[in-house]
Amino acid sequence: MRTNGAGAPGRLHVYLAAVPGAGKTYAMLAEGSRLAAAGSDVVVGLVETHDRRELDEVAAGLEVVPRRLIGYRGTSFGELDTDAVLARHPDVALVDELAHSNVPGSRRDKRWQDVAALLDAGIDVVTTLNVQHLAGTRDAVEQITGEQQREFVPDAVVLAADRVDFVDAQPGLVLERLGRTGPVQGQGPAGRGFFDPGRMSALRRLALAWLSDHSLGPAPRQPAPEAAPAAPVVVALAPGAP
Repeated sequence: MRTNGAGAPGRLHVYLAAVPGAGKTYAMLAEGSRLAAAGSDVVVGLVETHDRRELDEVAAGLEVVPRRLIGYRGTSFGELDTDAVLARHPDVALVDELAHSNVPGSRRDKRWQDVAALLDAGIDVVTTLNVQHLAGTRDAVEQITGEQQREFVPDAVVLAADRVDFVDAQPGLVLERLGRTGPVQGQGPAGRGFFDPGRMSALRRLALAWLSDHSLGPAPRQPAPEAAPAAPVVVALAPGAP
């Protein structure tokens, strides 16, 4: 049920989190299911569930656009099939991990560039991002974690979003979730700097400071669905709010 004007660009909705495992992918899929139930034409352009049951459950019933397989160094990688989503032209596309770098041979280098193409075509996009992948937090994240990040989204991309939601989670809850569900992006030897409780708290403060510095003010929290006790806490934010 398209509400944008004819020829208008799509609207961008970003779920921002301080660390992997906070629940931003769950929040994105839950929003997609809510929009679909309200009558919008919603597809999953790409989602990384990491075989987590709660993500598979919340995504149940949503149409999934098959990934585009790209060969690189003898291995096939599944990337967002932007052309297929454009051809399908839904009201809303769910696209996980905005900062992802596409496999060499892709039409565009970065997933946020693919998302820009969808927005230009008038498709609304709901996406996810961790604070360490904002270009403006690069130095601070390295100081906190001791790790250099290689994938970034320009701050201007997020600042131009129609809506930004901060998916909040206390360190203890994230560590419990990771222990229950297994590895997620950033976990393991290459991501050890993120999963120390003190560093996680520092990244949370960094995310809130970035939002505050860019005048993204918090609005009332959205209640978690009763049927999903593990659902993340989402603080709704609006660009330009006082």
